[in-house]
Amino acid sequence: MSTDSTAALVKSPGAASDGPAEAGPSGRGPRSRSAAAYLRYVAGKLAGAAVSLFAVLVTSFFLFRMIPGDPVKHMTQGRPVSTEQLAAMRREFGLDLPLWQQFTDYCAKALTGDFGMSYQFRAPVIDKITEALPATLLLTGTAFVIYTVLGIWLGARSAWRGGKFGDRFGTAFALTLYSVPSFWLGLLLIVTLSVGVGPIPGVFPTGGMESGGQSGFAHVLDVAHHMVLPVLTLVAVEYARTLLVMRSSLLDEMGSDYLTTARAKGLRDDAVRRRHAVPNALLPTVTLLFVNLGNTVAGAILVETVFSWPGLGGLFYQALSVPDLPLVQGLFFLFAAAVILMNTLADVIYPLLDPRVGR
Repeated sequence: MSTDSTAALVKSPGAASDGPAEAGPSGRGPRSRSAAAYLRYVAGKLAGAAVSLFAVLVTSFFLFRMIPGDPVKHMTQGRPVSTEQLAAMRREFGLDLPLWQQFTDYCAKALTGDFGMSYQFRAPVIDKITEALPATLLLTGTAFVIYTVLGIWLGARSAWRGGKFGDRFGTAFALTLYSVPSFWLGLLLIVTLSVGVGPIPGVFPTGGMESGGQSGFAHVLDVAHHMVLPVLTLVAVEYARTLLVMRSSLLDEMGSDYLTTARAKGLRDDAVRRRHAVPNALLPTVTLLFVNLGNTVAGAILVETVFSWPGLGGLFYQALSVPDLPLVQGLFFLFAAAVILMNTLADVIYPLLDPRVGR
């Protein structure tokens, strides 16, 4: 090949060695196009979340009005009340208005964060939610941290030793606990570890958040003592999902060429798993973690009810028994909104971790 032809090849557009490639006639390079595609992707996800939130708002209004029972009669049960007094209470709560007007008033107020007054507590719904939220976050947040760490760790070890006895036993045990209803497992723990069975003494409280009369560090220990059984119930039921997702993701990475290259460089097996395999296998688990984080706000209705935990789940159960429509609607919207927002956040963050998504 001649010197002139060699020089032509070196200066050709495909061999961009003299500096960065030009953006082209439109003035937009690959990075600009990528950013624009990501913004369109985020805008689509946000629009979908807004539609979902509106659908939840509509569903929460009509769904709970199908519950049989009259809230006014339930609140006055056992007391002599005249027809005029019942009508006055219905006017006070706005139950005498046409359904379409109740719906428009509810939507208009909900957009400002006003979910109305609770029928049974005679207090703003948002105040009752604010009171119960810390107890729920303490319980489900503690369980979330424990079952997330436990599920990722056990899932990674199970996949790395796939097919062996430990993998088979651990997976079968996790699936068994995951299939057990949480309220049944909670009742079983109360019977065995709170009440006591045979030689097994009862060492934990049967319910509640505190014994009362404690302060300082003694109060912290008392609350932790009451948390043991409900947290154990939540962890036992929920860690299997994280374990299975982590295990499946890591098994998909096991045959990758970059792991073979890492071993060829002389890295120990533990280092290959910890530095290379697990970080890449964590990507699918990110979505699950955000979903679980949304469920942390939603609480655990059955577990909180079984253990008489004063959180959002117990409050929701009380509201359903009336039915306290404003309180039920506000809690339902909060639960669904938390899950929707966490899912949307996961969808927005995921392309930053894996550029193949959303492009």
